[in-house]
Amino acid sequence: MSVNSKRVFYSNYLANPIYVDILKARPDVRLDRIENGSPEDVYAPILNAAHVYQIGAARDELAPHFHVDATFLKRTPNLLLVSSNGAGFDPVDVEACTDAGVLVVNQSGGNAHSVAEHALAMMLTLSKRIIQSDRRLRRERDVNRNDLVGNEVEHKTVGIIGLGNVGRRIAALCKGLLGMKVLAYDPYLSAEVMAERGGEKVELDELLRRADFVSISCPLDKGSRNMISTREFGLMQPHAYFITTARGFIHDEDALLQALRDKRIAGAGLDVWSKEPPPPEHPLLQFDNVLASPHTAGVTIEARQNMGRIAAEQVLDTLDGKRPPRIINPEVWPRYAERFKQAFGVTPG
Repeated sequence: MSVNSKRVFYSNYLANPIYVDILKARPDVRLDRIENGSPEDVYAPILNAAHVYQIGAARDELAPHFHVDATFLKRTPNLLLVSSNGAGFDPVDVEACTDAGVLVVNQSGGNAHSVAEHALAMMLTLSKRIIQSDRRLRRERDVNRNDLVGNEVEHKTVGIIGLGNVGRRIAALCKGLLGMKVLAYDPYLSAEVMAERGGEKVELDELLRRADFVSISCPLDKGSRNMISTREFGLMQPHAYFITTARGFIHDEDALLQALRDKRIAGAGLDVWSKEPPPPEHPLLQFDNVLASPHTAGVTIEARQNMGRIAAEQVLDTLDGKRPPRIINPEVWPRYAERFKQAFGVTPG
């Protein structure tokens, strides 16, 4: 294989510099970078020649014309692989990629521990009313601690929606570390598999009715968009907390706002938003019983390094003709394999 014959590009930033270090060790790979503001005469040749697009997972950090959709794919005739920096892939139209014979992969599992820790931290902070205590102390004198009585989480029930890499880690921490009961809703997993992952399989409505904490850790897709709305918040117990470290649009922000105003739930921990980051005047940020972060659950030094390494290794394995382990659209493989052979003269697998 000739020098720089395999073309990879990314936009704006990578999860970690280790990605560059790993790819630079391969003389047959050329890595290009484009910016949101790059002029067309700079980015057009890069797109035209590219075999791999390492794309950011956060939709609002990426210029719309660099989101992968049918229009974008017309400008990348040689593109074989779209690799998301994270577990999510919001800026990628997977169906359009499948139609074009382009493989889509993510880095699922790479930040699972960090995200699970964040969800757990939100649960504890809300239950112990730490956030309300902090705000009261900063605003008032002679705060009465009896106004800030919290709850222990031991023996409480957590309901986890999505028992994948993150959900199963949340289950392990809640069950093993804190002695909580774990209910789980995941239509893609059997009761046996879910039991192995630490959760009791239940339907969504039952989970919402029984849980003291509802934690979202499923991907955003057509089936999960607006999955938690007015009806679902209405099923939750008044003392229950809603936690999400997954993706915006899985829950309806207006419905959550109304549930908090009506005191139908006790509070919320929100790491993801319909617009990221949310503006300071966002109505959900005005509640003392809402703990907020700007999609930072998976943003740790350890997770970023892990994600960068996984991404680089998966890209190189794919370019070497191997089948990557984290395929989002496996149904595209036959057509992708034909296109790969046309590009590099070998059949992947």
